[in-house]
Amino acid sequence: MTELETERLRLRPPVAEDAEALAPMYADPAVMRYLGDGRTLTPRQTARSVQRMIERWEADGFGLFTTVRKDDQAVIGRVGLIVWNPETWKTTSADADGPTELEVGYTIGRPFWGLGYATEAAAAARDFALERLGAKRLIALIIHGNDASANVARKLGFEHERDIIFGRRDAGLFALEA
Repeated sequence: MTELETERLRLRPPVAEDAEALAPMYADPAVMRYLGDGRTLTPRQTARSVQRMIERWEADGFGLFTTVRKDDQAVIGRVGLIVWNPETWKTTSADADGPTELEVGYTIGRPFWGLGYATEAAAAARDFALERLGAKRLIALIIHGNDASANVARKLGFEHERDIIFGRRDAGLFALEA
């Protein structure tokens, strides 16, 4: 399976055991404020989330990577690619019938904020999608008010394209054309 490396990070496909390391991130209200419906996850829900990540890898050959800091092997978050159906804004398979959008998504645990990890890891995922998967267009879906994520997207070359309703929340769709 595909692994990516940056100067400080290793991005690897998820395994079930990642749920334990990711549980504090998913239980943190500050982290989850702009993710999904904004609710925190229990350890059991985190395990299901990690299982869905694994299933996306099995179906598509790519997905969200577990993001590990090299110097101490700490799991700091999950960063990678998510396939969406833009008509419903539900996740789908890369080979699904109908339209799809490929998102570069990034979630980093709060102890690791402000250190440039989100930008570093998301840049690796962006480059993987463009160079190895041949993507012609990438998006980033950012809930309104999440200025830190919008800043990461802009650093990566994404531009605000339009506003959408994502689930029940107002969001910006940022896009990068290859």
